[in-house]
Amino acid sequence: MHKEIHEQPGALARTLSEVADMLEIEGANPFRIRAYRNAVRTIETQTTPLCKWVAEGKPLTDLQGIGKEMASHITELCETGQLTQREDLAERIPAGLIDVMRLPGVGPKKAAKLFGELGIGTVDELEEAALAEKVRELSGFGKKSEAKIVQGIEDFRHHTARVRLDHADRHIRPLLEYLREGGEAKTVEVAGSYRRRRETVGDVDLLAIVEEPDAENPVAAKALMQRFLDYPQVAEVQMAGDTRGSVRFGSGLQVDLRILPPESYGAALVYFTGSKEHNVRLRQRGVEAGLRISEYGVFKSDGEEAAGDGADPTTGERIAGKDEAEVYAAVGLTWVPPELREDRGEIAAAARDELPDLITLDDVRGDLQMHSTWSDGKTSIEEMLVACAERGYEYFALTDHSKALAMTGGLDAARVRQQWKEIDEVQARHPEIRLLKSLEVDILADGSLDLEDELLEQMDVVLVSVHSRMSLPADEQTERILKALAHPEVDILAHPTGRRLGHRKAMDFDLDAVLEACAEHRVAVELNANPERLDLKDTHLMRAKELGIPVVISTDAHNPRSLGFMRYGIEQARRAWLRPGDVLNTRSLDAFLSAIGHPEAG
Repeated sequence: MHKEIHEQPGALARTLSEVADMLEIEGANPFRIRAYRNAVRTIETQTTPLCKWVAEGKPLTDLQGIGKEMASHITELCETGQLTQREDLAERIPAGLIDVMRLPGVGPKKAAKLFGELGIGTVDELEEAALAEKVRELSGFGKKSEAKIVQGIEDFRHHTARVRLDHADRHIRPLLEYLREGGEAKTVEVAGSYRRRRETVGDVDLLAIVEEPDAENPVAAKALMQRFLDYPQVAEVQMAGDTRGSVRFGSGLQVDLRILPPESYGAALVYFTGSKEHNVRLRQRGVEAGLRISEYGVFKSDGEEAAGDGADPTTGERIAGKDEAEVYAAVGLTWVPPELREDRGEIAAAARDELPDLITLDDVRGDLQMHSTWSDGKTSIEEMLVACAERGYEYFALTDHSKALAMTGGLDAARVRQQWKEIDEVQARHPEIRLLKSLEVDILADGSLDLEDELLEQMDVVLVSVHSRMSLPADEQTERILKALAHPEVDILAHPTGRRLGHRKAMDFDLDAVLEACAEHRVAVELNANPERLDLKDTHLMRAKELGIPVVISTDAHNPRSLGFMRYGIEQARRAWLRPGDVLNTRSLDAFLSAIGHPEAG
């Protein structure tokens, strides 16, 4: 169990979050509950696994939000895989009651009452009791709250799974175009986790300014709202007001529209973009400056009123709020890019004017993983080359699969040599872009590579990856990958964790040990830009940067259209604070070849 927790630090956060939820149901001291939630946040933002801290004897109390008691809990989890306090709570509170607590109209106190008086411990049990009209009989509930619970359960079933970012794009991009072309809106933007470009998103918030924002002349606002409600993809209108509406698409995605006065638009965009933790840190800075920051603007204030507890959020002298930059400037900060707003030090960096110049799509000069009809791609080598050249790339690597992946038509030694002949012919016809000879070579179960050394030595770039035996025990999986990385011809470790969002979890292995081996052997790690993968995740990329490991961003494209996935990789890299210099394929061909030790480099 120690190994499992060590390799999957998310287990630490999940366990402590469950403890906080169960303590809340029991009505424990709010400060104690907050201590657990603060610890969860700290764990989730660390790039080095905390179990590694424990193994190395580093004091966990050096971390913000980790006191002596919490440090002992983390140590216990790392060393035993269990937490005694969590097990004790679980004997009294069923795990399903946590979902019940989070339903609209329930909360921790009512969840405890439902469990204590009706024995309800899951959402299914609550639904059964509500439909049987048993909930309304409890004091503090009634018919209306029972109906609200039934609706909340329906919403819960729609929204327990988040939507992948590219799937959200398919809905939101056309919706934005539809709203803008109507003419009523002066500005329409998206906020929330969608704007921060997280790999998955929940509900989507749209914020708008209309041409006629005066409350006494709300014609444009009403017209925009009606246009929103009439959007053809809307399956259900959940709420419709003059300045706020909420709809659900047939896919289950919920979208809210808020129409705002211009003087509050920037403050609202900051507030609804989040994250919650970033906003808390921003408000704390405002309090220190005698200011109150809310979704309505930045206001001069003092004393208790500055904290915003119970205060009217629109009172006092407004000093900022029209746009985001002036909101940040009001508290002495440079504007923070949305992708960085996760409370990972961006507020302090903005105060020092030391935010990084983040990588952009224009910085990319090549793509280093894609496939052709020689394996499981959909188009020819020449078609992929032309598509890369049209994107302005200086080079790209063709990386069809090796023979172990038989289902994809993987290449053996003979077919590799045949492919090289075609590559030479295509290259001769297209001197405008360099086609690098490569292959995505499978790491076999014993850590050896699925191609002869003679051929590996002749390749321009060697990618290695795991496609089989992904459920090996963590120690075996780790040793397998470490052995492959020690091979002198390996240049890039592709999609390192093997995850597929919504389909397959990351492999169980010691990722930090693998990253340290990449640093030792000068192997780059891939950020696979396919939105189904986005592998590595942002915090893992931050760890790679700490260790000095170069990153490559590749699309893993199987057709020319999928070359467009590069933007998802760039967005993920920005969330990891990566600059152009951190990514190898922002370099010229000669500089890239030099970085991987290619003999052709000048």
